[in-house]
Amino acid sequence: EVDKAKVEVIEKLPPPVNVKGVRSFLGHAGFYRRFIKDFSKITKPLCKLLQHDTPFEFSEECLKAFETLKTALVTAPVIISPDWSKPFELMCDASDFVVGAVLGQRHDKTFHSIYYASRTLNEAQLNYTTTEKELLAVVFAFDKFRSYLVGTKVVVYTDHSAIKYLIAKKDAKPRLIR
Repeated sequence: EVDKAKVEVIEKLPPPVNVKGVRSFLGHAGFYRRFIKDFSKITKPLCKLLQHDTPFEFSEECLKAFETLKTALVTAPVIISPDWSKPFELMCDASDFVVGAVLGQRHDKTFHSIYYASRTLNEAQLNYTTTEKELLAVVFAFDKFRSYLVGTKVVVYTDHSAIKYLIAKKDAKPRLIR
């Protein structure tokens, strides 16, 4: 059961006023990142404040990210423990600057999340094509959830129709094949 006193402390937490405050908040929130969907996407404005030689300007976008993250921390996620007799499902997606994945399973035809994961793209990956980013999301998911997926059946979902074409194509680019 969630401790109401701890929830109240998070709800009343004021926005950070300096880089040290942002770093501290993100450090504490990061501990629960596996329970927060789109964690990297939510925290991107706050992470920008931590970049070297960047002036500290806590904008409206930063405040929105801060409040969204606080809300995610105090709402109880619906996470289930894995059933090793059922196949796992991976839902992968990529945006311009983040890749993310959800590991889950179906119980009575309803999808239930087990684990959320996301990360921002590095400088080189930001230049990838949309197809390469979508495939990177799948690779990221398999790396992240390796301990769950080894030796089990896995169904992968992606919203990128070009991947279906690539699977059937015989002469794809080497980076896509890897």
